[in-house]
Amino acid sequence: MPEKNMSVNLLDNIRVVLVETSHPGNIGGVARAMKNMGLSQLYLVNPNEFPSHAASSRASGAGDVLANAQVCDSLQDAIADCDMVVGASARLRKVAWPQLDVRQTAELAMSKASHSTMAMVFGREDSGLSNAELDLCHYLAHIPSNPEYSSLNLAAAVQVFCYECRIAWLAEQAVDKQDNEASGYKFEQASSVQMEGFYAHLHQTLIDIEFLDPEKNARFMRRMRRLYNRAELDVKELDILRGILTATQRQVRLQTPEAKNV
Repeated sequence: MPEKNMSVNLLDNIRVVLVETSHPGNIGGVARAMKNMGLSQLYLVNPNEFPSHAASSRASGAGDVLANAQVCDSLQDAIADCDMVVGASARLRKVAWPQLDVRQTAELAMSKASHSTMAMVFGREDSGLSNAELDLCHYLAHIPSNPEYSSLNLAAAVQVFCYECRIAWLAEQAVDKQDNEASGYKFEQASSVQMEGFYAHLHQTLIDIEFLDPEKNARFMRRMRRLYNRAELDVKELDILRGILTATQRQVRLQTPEAKNV
């Protein structure tokens, strides 16, 4: 049975799409809500104002989410590569769309995010999503709030959905851990000393294959560190990578004239 990679972040495959947001501060509030819960993929469809100082101010430390936000001309463009689309709405419609509550939406997100991208779409502050826009969604999702006052601020609504997604993700991780332990697999994250040995090995291998010129690529290894640190490698994964590096160095040595003449 293949070992599960505990460092995979399924939240990276959940996209938040805002349609024609009128106030830029709400975009910043949404970015903050997303980063609080570990989501990062923000798409904006025809925002009234963006980029904006108001958005950056409200983001309060989530500037990276804003900086990486994708601005699209239409909802179709924003969801073009998504396999599942859920439209959030506080209003029930005369035409019956398949409906989910926010917790069911999060559970669906986890079931899809392991192999595809899912979008959660939020409409305008004053009128939400149009019926035509909901036609592009597989489900209509709602927050079971007080029926006498069900309207939430945009950022607050996104926060609730993102929170449920995080809770579902944490539950998924717990299940994965139990499965791995049941199969005899024990996750043991590589230590700082082991990672430093790997980085030294990687650096030397890249020089050996003439990919890296230390004089011209001073920042390259820093980027490699960021990449592998995000992956949170375990000891077995690190052993595999170092084995690949060793095999690569061996092949390089075999190609040298001295080796060919032996």
